[in-house]
Amino acid sequence: MAPASFAGRHVLAEFGAVDPVVLDDPAALRTALRSALTEAGATVRDLLTHRFQPQGVTVLAMLAESHASVHSYPELGTAFVDVFTCGEAADPERAVRLLASALDAGEVNLSTVRRGGVR
Repeated sequence: MAPASFAGRHVLAEFGAVDPVVLDDPAALRTALRSALTEAGATVRDLLTHRFQPQGVTVLAMLAESHASVHSYPELGTAFVDVFTCGEAADPERAVRLLASALDAGEVNLSTVRRGGVR
C-alpha cells in the first residue's frame, strides 16, 4: 500500500474588543464567516448556527477543504475562531484576518499549526 499524503494548516485565533451587538447576531456572524472563507479561497458546503441564551453564538462551517468555527462571548467582547483547511487552494490565515476585519476586532491573536504530511 502506497503512503497517503495530505497537508493542511489549522489556525486558532482569539478576537478581542469586538462589538457585543455583532457578537450576539447570528446572521451577521454567518455572513462575515461565509464571506471571509470564500474570499480566502475556501468552498463553503454548509453553515450551522446556534444562538445561546441569554447570549452568545456558535457558527460552524463545513468546507470542502475541512471546517471553520466561531464561538462568540458578547459579554466579554470576545470570539474564538478555528479554521482548518487542507491543500493549497484556501488560505486559513487570510480567512481569519478577513473575519477579524469584518468584525472590526480591536485585538487579534492567532497561531497556525501545520498538520499532516506523508503518512
